[in-house]
Amino acid sequence: MSRVAKQPVVIPSGVDVKLNGQHLAVKGSKGEMSMNIHDDVCVEHNDNEINVQIEKSKNIAMAGTMRALINNLVVGVSDGFEKKLELVGVGYRAQAKGKTLNLNLGFSHPVDYPVPEGVKVETPSQTEVVISGADKQKIGQVAAEIRAFRPPEPYKGKGVKYADERIVRKEAKKK
Repeated sequence: MSRVAKQPVVIPSGVDVKLNGQHLAVKGSKGEMSMNIHDDVCVEHNDNEINVQIEKSKNIAMAGTMRALINNLVVGVSDGFEKKLELVGVGYRAQAKGKTLNLNLGFSHPVDYPVPEGVKVETPSQTEVVISGADKQKIGQVAAEIRAFRPPEPYKGKGVKYADERIVRKEAKKK
């Protein structure tokens, strides 16, 4: 069994877990989420932890994957996830209006991005975008889609980048 799957998923107080066959439902302060567990994986729910085991030795990797996904559900409904984006460039700005993110990224037109359900987008300043919610996958997808409008370029570093992203700079052409 994988190292990840051997560790139990600890359930914090205030999180309600329901295991019905191969269907897991988790409810917490940040929302409610559920997932179907792979048939080769056996899940046990005891008091305040969830243990993952494999039934067949041929699918060892699936146990670690399922444990990681279950942990993401538990952390998502209790604490939530967050990604930060930064806009680098003259005149680049973002503004959150209800369920729409308005971006000015140096194009001849403003970019309006409709925010999907279950994801919250805030703009603490004009050059910062904070994406938060309970579903880790959905938050990463939204962040990637916003970044894809204008990815950072390697010469001046202009564009939309993750807050913790390091851009490898290139030197301009020499005469």
